[in-house]
Amino acid sequence: MEFIANLNLLVLFAIIGGVGFAFLLVSLVVGDVFEAVGFDLDGGATGTDFGLLDSRVIAVFLTAFGGFGVIAAQNGFGAVGSSVFGLLGGIVFAGVVSVFGRFLIAQQASSTVTDDDLVGRTAQVTVAIKPGAIGQITAKIGDERVEKIARAKDGMEIATGSIVKVDSVIGDAVIVVPEETRPY
Repeated sequence: MEFIANLNLLVLFAIIGGVGFAFLLVSLVVGDVFEAVGFDLDGGATGTDFGLLDSRVIAVFLTAFGGFGVIAAQNGFGAVGSSVFGLLGGIVFAGVVSVFGRFLIAQQASSTVTDDDLVGRTAQVTVAIKPGAIGQITAKIGDERVEKIARAKDGMEIATGSIVKVDSVIGDAVIVVPEETRPY
């Protein structure tokens, strides 16, 4: 009779682990399932792209809970012991996935360069800026090379190859001053 009770316990934990694994496979394709269907489970916190309530973390928890529960039930721990063993295994694995996911999210960089990123930067004139006319500058921000239409602040001429400082941004154009006239 104990064999049948353990078998039912094995089947229960195997089903929980299987549902968790299926949920994990869906999360692999879709990403965060909860976010995809419109649920906001981060509690309104900003900057938490991968938290404990992420569907991938929950899927790993369920899979580990079921797997460790099967191992414990197979070794004769009973329902309570197997549940505790599964719970501990699930918490450990879900915690590892959550920490690793947060680490990966933190390593992401944005390649978007805004106009505010240009102000105060040095750049090189690539198309000469004629008096009262426009030219072009190239600035490097991180690994990103940015080319912008440029005007001289005082309407003066700035030759190709000159180093300038971006003073401000007006519309699509940047206003530049020659590097040597910059006050220190």
